[in-house]
Amino acid sequence: VDPIVMGMVRAAQDQIEPAGTYPVLPLLIHGDAAFAGQGVVAECLAMSDIGGYRIGGTIHLIINNQIGFTTAPQFARSSIYCSDVAKTVQAPIFHVNGDDPEACVKVARLAWEYRQEFHKDVVIDMVCYRRHGHNETDEPSVTQPMMYGTVKSLATTRKLYADSLVASGVMAKAEPDEMIDAYRAALDAGETVAPDVLEGLDEAPELQVDWSKYTESDWRTPYDAHVPLSTIRELAAKLNELPDGLSLHSRVNKIVEDRRKMTAGALPLDWGYAETMAYATLLDQGYSVRLSGQDCGRGTFAHRHSVLHNQATMGAHVPLRELTDKANFLVIDSVLSEEAVLGFEYGYATADPNTMVIWEAQFGDFANGAQVLIDQFISSGETKWGRLCGLTLLLPHGYEGQGPEHSSARLERFLQLCAEDNMQVIVPSTPAQAYHMLRRQMLRSMRRPLIVMSPKSLLRHRLATSTLEDLAEGAFMPVLPEVDPLNAKSVDRLVFCSGKVYYDLLEARRDKELDNVALVRLEQLYPFPYDEMTEAVKQYPKAKSIVWCQEEPRNQGAWRSNRHRIERVLPASVKEVEFVGRSPSASPASGYMSQHLIEQKRLVEEGLGLIPNSQTH
Repeated sequence: VDPIVMGMVRAAQDQIEPAGTYPVLPLLIHGDAAFAGQGVVAECLAMSDIGGYRIGGTIHLIINNQIGFTTAPQFARSSIYCSDVAKTVQAPIFHVNGDDPEACVKVARLAWEYRQEFHKDVVIDMVCYRRHGHNETDEPSVTQPMMYGTVKSLATTRKLYADSLVASGVMAKAEPDEMIDAYRAALDAGETVAPDVLEGLDEAPELQVDWSKYTESDWRTPYDAHVPLSTIRELAAKLNELPDGLSLHSRVNKIVEDRRKMTAGALPLDWGYAETMAYATLLDQGYSVRLSGQDCGRGTFAHRHSVLHNQATMGAHVPLRELTDKANFLVIDSVLSEEAVLGFEYGYATADPNTMVIWEAQFGDFANGAQVLIDQFISSGETKWGRLCGLTLLLPHGYEGQGPEHSSARLERFLQLCAEDNMQVIVPSTPAQAYHMLRRQMLRSMRRPLIVMSPKSLLRHRLATSTLEDLAEGAFMPVLPEVDPLNAKSVDRLVFCSGKVYYDLLEARRDKELDNVALVRLEQLYPFPYDEMTEAVKQYPKAKSIVWCQEEPRNQGAWRSNRHRIERVLPASVKEVEFVGRSPSASPASGYMSQHLIEQKRLVEEGLGLIPNSQTH
């Protein structure tokens, strides 16, 4: 939860002027075992003074009660102090005795003043103990007999402080017991015993967000997707106006020149252009954009180039940041962290529905380094706490022979977490689909997490292109129909698929000049588009075989989560959907390119019905 709090604070601070004053205070409360043992603490410290994540210092309060679950301190860390990890950022660390309330108050004031003066992290290590062990029903002497033998002999903090006040003449000898009796009598009488410390304080109106605008739960809720073609061209022209003295790398310069040609209609649109125009149009409509992740300024696969680095001098130009004063664009090449960075962006998105917040994984499977955030918050936060969130995850996914660690974003894990329309899982296959998908995320009156299996090789695939008209017209389509002029009465095999494998199937079908196989793309895997899938099946009444083809092994990908959904839309004449893909595997993909090519060729031929299906049983 630590980075989530930090992200929420950053979102609140970004809404307050003037920037850089850090008027919102993050206070994190840790256990001693957790501060030393949980890696996310070190990740949060590492990003605490980096521009895109800076929040002007966090106060960390460690309740150092000497017991993490049943583990004694000597087994909970290798360092002398539980707070030693904070030394990595030279944070001041105050060690204070929890049995001395006045010292604790003094240290709290010191920490507050340090944070306000220097805008850096500061740590309070409050050394104390837990009288009843890890929880109120625990018996700590079972595992820590010596320590808890000592604890039982100690007077309570209340008694120690009361005795000191009596000894110093601040209170009369009988007064502490009288206060206790009065307190218990008030409890028995049902009276309020704790004052309302917030009474009379005004809530900051600039931090109040009207979430009622975004509570729509139907993913089909209508929205205005239209942007005039003239507006797209005008925005693109502004983005391509580069300042004098900006010397670009030759490869980047070619990308800029190509985008100028795309704007003029001389070249088909690629993925980078469509994504950039999605951000540009959202900014023009008043929606800010925050994009973070490893390599995301350039894009892991060098397709985005939202940051143009000057090759002659230090410095860079960010065209989207200069586009308009209606909204802000921030792109951050993050620290090498998944868990803390994703947590930060989740926290930001839960506090600001008007900013498109995106986290991009360097490769999609790197998201498994943040699986705790996905399981505990992104997939279930709305159900558990009613917490709305429009966070978008871009997870590069596709089997290009790059091996087990660079192929799969673990689509199956996300689909397994899907229920109650809690999030959206999309595999866009064209630049226009990506454009409309990103815009839809902000324009609809709903905020739900968006999980995108984003492309790698499709970023530059000769068939994965769109037109300016595709951007200006239409909207996101959860199912894309057959693109070739097939005679529906001649089609006896209907293949459903998602992502890159579609183009492998398409090219092979055209090469073999097959006219009996139709290819339909399921772009939105969840929430499942039953109406559109039913309509797709109706187009081919002669289809005797209906196939789901995927690149992933049979025990992975979308098969096991979506098979029953596809079978709900089958005609009565087809008993079950047929699976085509890789054999079940403990690994996401082969580590050998030669093996990958053999597997890919086989599944494409099986998908088209050219060879018998090896995965029938």
